[in-house]
Amino acid sequence: MIRLLLVDDHPTLRHGLRALLDTQPDFEVVAEAGSLDEAVSGSVAEPDVALVDLDLGAERPGGIETVRALRRTDERIRAIVFSAYDSDADVVRAMEAGAAGYLVKDSAPDQLFRAIRAAAAGQPAIAAAIAERLHERSRFEEESLTSRELEVLTLAATGLSNRDLAKTLLVSEATVKTHLHHAFTKLGASNRQAAIATAVGRGLIRL
Repeated sequence: MIRLLLVDDHPTLRHGLRALLDTQPDFEVVAEAGSLDEAVSGSVAEPDVALVDLDLGAERPGGIETVRALRRTDERIRAIVFSAYDSDADVVRAMEAGAAGYLVKDSAPDQLFRAIRAAAAGQPAIAAAIAERLHERSRFEEESLTSRELEVLTLAATGLSNRDLAKTLLVSEATVKTHLHHAFTKLGASNRQAAIATAVGRGLIRL
């Protein structure tokens, strides 16, 4: 029997998810939580897998912090981040926090069931499309950003245009574009916003 902890700040959604999971003979929901503190309290029920919503409300610690807290409390708990969003930055943050997997909430029930069973067995539990994206990104993992590229990206995160960046750094706009292009490539990002989000998610820069 796979023991489950559900972490979502919407009771109605937890109820629906519990009803879905109860259709599986090898699943047992042993605790529910709407916040980080409740999740840690729920860990005394000794769940094997925790399904953790990424967004637990603006005024509360989110799913990433909750995954870290659960892992600190009991490293045997395998956490799957279950979110409405699948941005690369969120996925990377979740995996770096110790999550066993990442699924979007529009995943088919069978995909969710497989992910839970995989996590319980100590295997990665991540949607195929997301896994493919991460694999593509991994091609660039050995390349690190130079100090200049980090500087440009950090300033870009403040909202400066390429022209303003050039004035601030006393270089040409073409040089700024070159640095940004190199940063995008190394981070596996297609645009400025994605590169900044990924860099923040990896802890390379701070907003």
